[in-house]
Amino acid sequence: MCGIVGLFGHADASTLATLGLHALQHRGQESAGVVAADGNRLQRAVAMGLVADVLGGDASSRLPGRAAIGHVRYSTSGDSGPANAQPLLLDHHRGPIALAHNGNLVDAAAARRQLENDGSIFQTTSDSEVVLHLMARSKSPDVVDALIEALREVSGAYSLLVLVPGRMIAARDPHGFRPLSIGRKDGAWVVASETCAFDLIGATFVRDLERGEVAVFDVGGMHTFKPFAVQRRSACAFEHVYFARPDSRVFGEPVQAVRKRLGAALAREAPADADMVVPVPDSGVYAAMGYAAEAGLPFEMGLVRNHYVGRTFIQPTQHVRNFGVRVKLNPVSELMVGQRVVLVDDSIVRGTTSRKIVQLCREAGAREVHMRISSPPTKSPCFYGIDTPDRRELIAAEHDAMAIRRHVGADSLSYLSLDGLLGALGAEADERCTACWTEDYPVPLPRDEAAQLRLFAKSRR
Repeated sequence: MCGIVGLFGHADASTLATLGLHALQHRGQESAGVVAADGNRLQRAVAMGLVADVLGGDASSRLPGRAAIGHVRYSTSGDSGPANAQPLLLDHHRGPIALAHNGNLVDAAAARRQLENDGSIFQTTSDSEVVLHLMARSKSPDVVDALIEALREVSGAYSLLVLVPGRMIAARDPHGFRPLSIGRKDGAWVVASETCAFDLIGATFVRDLERGEVAVFDVGGMHTFKPFAVQRRSACAFEHVYFARPDSRVFGEPVQAVRKRLGAALAREAPADADMVVPVPDSGVYAAMGYAAEAGLPFEMGLVRNHYVGRTFIQPTQHVRNFGVRVKLNPVSELMVGQRVVLVDDSIVRGTTSRKIVQLCREAGAREVHMRISSPPTKSPCFYGIDTPDRRELIAAEHDAMAIRRHVGADSLSYLSLDGLLGALGAEADERCTACWTEDYPVPLPRDEAAQLRLFAKSRR
């Protein structure tokens, strides 16, 4: 996952974009950057690290202009290195152009090979650069038409922002995998992956950019159209389960409310004879609230999170994930001793983190630990922007719930059913992407899954 934000028509565009990225930091911790438009110039500040490190101090003040786009990244394709930090910026025959992309293009490897055979020279290993090369190859004189032509040649998930002198362009893929919202701030236009970015900068939510919609922002205002063929709506269900911040509205629903409904459904499906409900913070908190309320059990913050440590799920290597669990979480022994605990989390991906958390609870004195997961078993890799890279790393792909229970060391383990999840989301099955649980992929996949998910893997070594 990545996070993107853009402003058009504000004197403090780059500063506000930087603040918006702070609100979206949970969506990516590898790199951060902003590109601002000042007349006919685009200027860029991008580096590896957190927003505060990359854009702290007076960094944003060195990016003048009334339009800016920003990006926080973790890699689902391409190297985790400085060359792939976004927004990408290049000059071509139409002038300078910058791009910030959230999502994953399933056919990027094949598209890149064809472009290289035709003479294109790539500067990064990111799938996002494919879009820029396709735009540069277009014979259309207008950058908006060139972008549409480029997007018609790729498939997969994209919510993206493009910045050129005098215009900012936002686009979502026809399936609507990734969220993107439109707001206003002091008469300026704001676009962001999540509405929590609007809250931080004092912007007002207007609406979500619709799937398959392109919005162009210029001195005349916002102009929108839908140039792509209608496709099956496939909004990512995992956004509500795990990734989005609970204070955001995503796909038209408040995230915290959805998570409470997920927890309540889980309590009805999988009750436990226990004394208290403890969430795995932070993404498990609201599901645990829903579970506790439905089950009539006390809700206790029995695990305290160190907020100066990043999310273990989005760290680039398993070695760092393993190290991060104990640094990130610490049990409150006074609450745990002698108690039968229902431990609520949003998902089990590899099982390593869950095993360590159960162990922490037992070491703190918990008499029993009953694990409850507010989503179905994650059995399939995601090709649309979530870092579940290989079936071999997904514990539920090869093991049933009983085997996983033994692995994590819990006294019992239950997952929310797919029907329970869809009911809590308030959506029909064909309106959400559930491929990570069902292998029902809305966009056809490349023949070689590993090649696509480990796109240009040699650069990761």
